[in-house]
Order: sequence, then C-alpha cells, then structure tokens
Amino acid sequence: MGVGKVRVLRQERGWTLDALAERAGMTKSYLSKVERGRNTPSIAVAMKLAAALQVDVGKLFGDSADTTDIEVIHADEHTPESADAPAEGSRYLSLAGRIAGKQMLPFVIYPPTTLARCVFREHAGDEFVVVRAGQVEVSFPDRTAHLVAGDSVYFRGGIPHRFRSVGAKPAELVVVIAAPAES
Repeated sequence: MGVGKVRVLRQERGWTLDALAERAGMTKSYLSKVERGRNTPSIAVAMKLAAALQVDVGKLFGDSADTTDIEVIHADEHTPESADAPAEGSRYLSLAGRIAGKQMLPFVIYPPTTLARCVFREHAGDEFVVVRAGQVEVSFPDRTAHLVAGDSVYFRGGIPHRFRSVGAKPAELVVVIAAPAES
C-alpha cells in the first residue's frame, strides 16, 4: 500500500483519523501507523479500509491513480521494492492494481517462516490460493494442510486462516480473493 494513500483519501473526505478508524472498525493508533507507512495492513484490513473510504481496494494498493480495463504485468516488472512488507513478516504485492471495480483481488504473497508472525485472518470473499514455489502450511481453526508447488486450496470467505512458509526457501503464493459485493 502506498504510503499516504489512505491519508489523502481520508483528507479528501474531510474525515479525522477518529472518523475513519470508527468507520473501518480499527483503532486510531493503528490507522495512524498505516497512514505513516509504519504498518502495512493485511488484505482483510485493506478491504475494510477501502469499504470505509468507498473506493476500490486497487486504489489503495495500486501504483497509480490511473485506472484501466486491461493491465498486463510482466514478471520482470515485479521487484522487491514494489512489495509491501507488513510488520507480521509476510510480504505481498498487488496484481492488477490499476483495474478499478475489480470482482477479484489478485495478490502474490510471501508468507513468514516464523509461527509467531503468523496471525489468523479472515475476510469477506472466497479465496483461491496456488502455491507457485516452496512449501506452505495453511491452517484453519479445525485443520492444517501442507502444500507444495502446484498445490491449491479454495475456501469460503469468513473462514479464519493463516499461511506459513515451511520449506528451505520462502513460499510464494498466488492468491485471488473474490471482492465483496458493493452495497
């Protein structure tokens, strides 16, 4: 998430930190850290922020304010500098960030290796995950699965889950979340 995008969008609406924090269901302190780039929110939190700000989540994650109907991203255009690194230790980068009004939210995620940094997350919208490289442990409240490159998992929105890299090399996951319907 680009540093300052949340702040700019909040200020465009004339809202205080308190007002946005209340609308998004988070603390003012956490929101302040997000605005200053000291915390990068999880995908679920970014989706809550986008809903509260009434913008497409791509506007928060996209590299540009420009939108388009078609976006081609070549593999060599992704650099470590373009990946967001949340405090929890996982990294992720947005795919198709310039597409407004998406019905899917595609990301590449590099899960942390330390269990202590893995936090259960949940969000609206079904999720489909393909392990592109490495090995990952995906945990749900009632079970855990070990996946390797080429394996996939699909699960319904609202189910708490977490990912952890467990192999010699960090795992790389392609994640697609169905965007929640706008109300």
